[in-house]
Amino acid sequence: MLRSFKSLFSRSAPRDLLNARRGYDGPALFSYGFRPFFLFGAIWAALSVPLWIYAYANGAGLIGGMPAQEWHVHEMLYGYLAAVISGFLLTAVPNWTGRLPVLGGRLMFLFALWGAGRIAMLAPGQIGPVATASTDCLFLVVLAAMIWREIIAGKNIKNVPVCVLVTLLALSNIGFHAGALNYEVHEFSEHFAIGVIALMVALIGGRIVPSFTRNWLNQQKISPLPAQFGVIDKAALGFAGLALIGWTIDAGNPVTGVLLLVAGVTHMVRLARWRGWKTGAEPLVLILHVGYAWLPLSFLLMGVSAFAPAIVPPHAALHGLTAGAMGTMTLAVMTRATLGHTGRKLTADAWTIAIYGLVVAGALLRIVGPTMLGRFHIEAMLLSALVWSGAFILFALRYGPMLFGPKK
Repeated sequence: MLRSFKSLFSRSAPRDLLNARRGYDGPALFSYGFRPFFLFGAIWAALSVPLWIYAYANGAGLIGGMPAQEWHVHEMLYGYLAAVISGFLLTAVPNWTGRLPVLGGRLMFLFALWGAGRIAMLAPGQIGPVATASTDCLFLVVLAAMIWREIIAGKNIKNVPVCVLVTLLALSNIGFHAGALNYEVHEFSEHFAIGVIALMVALIGGRIVPSFTRNWLNQQKISPLPAQFGVIDKAALGFAGLALIGWTIDAGNPVTGVLLLVAGVTHMVRLARWRGWKTGAEPLVLILHVGYAWLPLSFLLMGVSAFAPAIVPPHAALHGLTAGAMGTMTLAVMTRATLGHTGRKLTADAWTIAIYGLVVAGALLRIVGPTMLGRFHIEAMLLSALVWSGAFILFALRYGPMLFGPKK
């Protein structure tokens, strides 16, 4: 294991790396980072949400020895979302830097760290809080170190902000465990992590959504094309950062509410400049715009909630950001990246369209169901959980064979 750990950071010469890539004859699942992390991240999302709802509906106070609510939040942020983020970065960073991807034994080791964290979080009472925290936190710490090394070695300075965000996510997980006996520290760490991931959606989504849209519109000979990155994009990112900092510190503060509303409006303008309404003929592209649209919508909901929590409950606004923006954007990226990197045609089939429909419907139900259905809120939460999780079950069923199998 020590040798595998050291090899994650080894400085192999480019020729050696190229030979290793060409000579890889291990399982296809570990030939690229997106394969294991997209597949098992989806499976974990599909399993963990129903488990949490079952515990909530039956009054179970604990999951794996941890308060059920805290376990649910943790596993959404540091289990499912961390896996998808890892799969994306391990695939994207080689493209950004010109360096070859982590694969084979090194990828197996990194994936094992993630899996060990999930097991530890289900059995903290058996191994103790220190061992649980150490096991769970190690994965993101190692991932952050790897991303820093690749970005620096590849002299890809423009992507340093991505390294910073991954590092902050790793630190927030450490903070989550450090505050095990303090609810305020727990809540701050959770909000901090959600803010970091939301900024990742804004930053990375702001690159891939207009880029993929531009490529598709060019192929279809449709104009005008999405606007180039400019002042509006910088303003949207700046207001999002300020709003999320304010929300992390004091979600109900009027200043935070104003910042969230401004961030919502600027991101709506930003999204409109990418001309997503022209992509309706290809759901694989359209879903990127739908997923990103959840970001300004959730900012607006959170802003209204800061002033009128009785009208827009904070938990409903928050799920617009998590179940809506993060859930939809992750599946949009997972489906597209899997198709592209396994040699399939970049178009959405009926299965994929069903995946998109379920994740969007599940998020909508999670926001409006408990509020509108009153005393049937538990049933509404159960329905939304089943629908939302169903999207990830379908992904695993449809895309699992592609992720396990060789490139076409």
